[in-house]
Amino acid sequence: MTDKLTTGSHDLPVSDALADFMRTGWADTARTGVVPLPVAAYAAKRRARLAERFPGERLVVPSGTLKARSNDDDYRFRTHSAFAYLTGSRQPDDVLVIEPSGAARLFLRPRSPRSHGQEFYRDRRYGEFWVGRRPDLAEAETLHQIECAHIDELPAALTGRARVLRGVDASVDALVTPEDGAEEAPEEGGADSEFAAVLSEMRLVKDEWEIAELQRAVDATARGFEDVVRALPSAMAHPRGERYVEGVFGLRSRLEGDAVGYQSIVASGAHACVLHWTRNDGRLNPGEMLLLDAGVEGDNLYTADVTRTFPLSGRFTPLQRQVYELVHEAQTAAIAVLRPGVPFRDFHDTAMRVIAEGLREWGLLSRAAVDGGLHRRYTLCSSGHMLGLDVHDCARARAEAYLDGVLEEGQVLTVEPGLYLQPDDLTLPPELRGIGVRIEDDLVVTAGGARLMSAALPRHPDDVESWMAALAG
Repeated sequence: MTDKLTTGSHDLPVSDALADFMRTGWADTARTGVVPLPVAAYAAKRRARLAERFPGERLVVPSGTLKARSNDDDYRFRTHSAFAYLTGSRQPDDVLVIEPSGAARLFLRPRSPRSHGQEFYRDRRYGEFWVGRRPDLAEAETLHQIECAHIDELPAALTGRARVLRGVDASVDALVTPEDGAEEAPEEGGADSEFAAVLSEMRLVKDEWEIAELQRAVDATARGFEDVVRALPSAMAHPRGERYVEGVFGLRSRLEGDAVGYQSIVASGAHACVLHWTRNDGRLNPGEMLLLDAGVEGDNLYTADVTRTFPLSGRFTPLQRQVYELVHEAQTAAIAVLRPGVPFRDFHDTAMRVIAEGLREWGLLSRAAVDGGLHRRYTLCSSGHMLGLDVHDCARARAEAYLDGVLEEGQVLTVEPGLYLQPDDLTLPPELRGIGVRIEDDLVVTAGGARLMSAALPRHPDDVESWMAALAG
């Protein structure tokens, strides 16, 4: 035998005769007509900007590695967002290296040859028979418009100093010894930490290609929400109606994009008071509301992030409408604030002023409590964030560039105030306990304000009821 079985494998051994037989008799499957990906030209400009930011330095950005879900079953791979931004590539184990001269190379694992070796039919992680065809080096160079090299050549290329996006691929981290201890404490600064921050900050302002990708994701998300409303009768009949809804939206995400951009939050009744409810195992009850926070991630990994809260009966009760209208008023006020030059935190502060004043008018808070910020008991999280390749995009950007910065034309963000009136909160009257409402929309900052990218989905309670009635037929 040419090969022994790996411990735990259930595959049969390969005889010498079979190995010889597998090496011959294959047609030429080289691809013709390969053209550059639409993102390639944009990625080249981004790499050039990055090289200008760190002149004379070697920069290393890995795509990431496969991760085991259980034993020998891997999660579906999703490349690191910084790598996708700079290359458009989607393969695991790839590494982008920008040389001190500014020239860039993409190190990758090309398709395995069939004339020798057994990877193409024996390797469960990388073999073509198991996971499909990878591009060869020539195809990759055409697709990505960048010089490509075999991943085995990477160690020889990483000699001397370099900045590395660490924590993405341990094998790459090991090839370049950090000079500042950045891999132990990235939050404390250093060369690699600065590099990670710049990679996030580069994505704060989107180019026209990115905005178009985000709009496609938002439009698909709106269709997914419509799918959910149409499916509500069946979902409400199922003991795990939340998961029924999750599945309906997930189907739209896989049909029109890569997947969901994050774990969908499908929260009925009091589950809506759990900010990141992803168990999605509850029943849908006709007298309650459903909070659906979900987004389609497009084929190029840009994701939408939209939330709607709607009555499962099709009509808000007076109490549900009271809570919903306060959140809607807060969101509308926050959206009106968005324009270039405004401090990023202003839209959140505006939403919170509306929420706090509404709670005071309801008799839940005194003026002193409002002035002391105690409204946060009922609306704990921030009212929005940057959006892009990550649902919480640009998360490693420094505060002065993001949270303490100002809005710029081309930034895409969410506005998502909410009220979460916990079912066990004794400061609330019993009739309010267990009601959760969030309204979230995606907006792009324009020269004169902001454009509502998710305008296809209604926000006002009257419009929500009309929308649901129309979809119900």
